[in-house]
Amino acid sequence: MKKIDIKKNKGRIIFYGIVLFFLIASIWSWIPVTERFSLDLIPGDHVPVRIALITDLHSCHYGREMTSLIRRVEKEDPDIVLLGGDIFDDKLPDDNAEYFVEAMTERYPCFYVTGNHEYWSERVPELKEYLKCIGVTVLAGDCSTMVFDDVMLDICGVDDPTRMTNAGWRGQLDRAYSLTDDTHVRILLSHRPELADIYEEYDFDLICAGHAHAGQIRIPFINKGLYAPNQGAMAEYVSGIYELSNGTLMEVSRGLARESTPAPRFFNRPEVVVLDLY
Repeated sequence: MKKIDIKKNKGRIIFYGIVLFFLIASIWSWIPVTERFSLDLIPGDHVPVRIALITDLHSCHYGREMTSLIRRVEKEDPDIVLLGGDIFDDKLPDDNAEYFVEAMTERYPCFYVTGNHEYWSERVPELKEYLKCIGVTVLAGDCSTMVFDDVMLDICGVDDPTRMTNAGWRGQLDRAYSLTDDTHVRILLSHRPELADIYEEYDFDLICAGHAHAGQIRIPFINKGLYAPNQGAMAEYVSGIYELSNGTLMEVSRGLARESTPAPRFFNRPEVVVLDLY
């Protein structure tokens, strides 16, 4: 009679269970989600303004000619689309990003700032020119005012600091802020969330950022990233709304990168962020 090694079988079960768990988690982490937030930023009684925040697309694939991502945004019917950097990648071709951005500009006012991967591609001037030609407002130390009924939004933006000196980047931020009006809702679009201590020196109402990818592996329940670029281990600003010390709200998108990443996401689904300003 053959002797059954119970310990060996138990070990195999545990091993295959762990492999199955990570396989399911990897597949689940490829499925995008829409995250919605309501923010009390507009005094008085007004119709809300809806913003769709798209970051870190990295030219990744979302259906033929990006139809699944385009439909996801269309379903939310935003008033404005903010493109928060790394929409294009430094390795993947531009086709997917172009399909998506061109569809957005046909439907909504779009605002864009650069990300680090776009600088790594060494094509920032070319990408900016393309975006301007299709109708995107490219922000680089600039501010654009949008009017919705009697609600005024100042939308500011700064380049990613990858190829800039600290003085040059701060110069852009100072210039953008100087163009705002303290009676308007003041919004800053910036790729980098880890610069929160600098943002606290200004009185923006809302900052929209990306870059962290939720640390690629997001730790459930405590909402920290195992490791995020430029934040290191146990990264703090990785996903969702944060209130800074000066009262400014900062939304950090997990972004939409999938096949461009070197490792699967865990507990960290790619997202489209929708912000309703009340």
